[in-house]
Amino acid sequence: MSGPENTPPKGNKDWEGFREIDRAIAENRVTSYTWKKTWADPWGKAGLILFGILFVAFAVYVAIYDGLI
Repeated sequence: MSGPENTPPKGNKDWEGFREIDRAIAENRVTSYTWKKTWADPWGKAGLILFGILFVAFAVYVAIYDGLI
């Protein structure tokens, strides 16, 4: 995944305080970075868990309503 073509260029465009984001963009792993940061945040983790529970509840409701179960 890492190599000379994926490393950010050395120069004046170093984002002060945003090195991890800059590195994530350079390595094309922004989605992974976002999920990890969201999971590390207590409110983000609660939001993801709540979203998952609501999604499963909706899927069960639709399955029961349509007579699939």
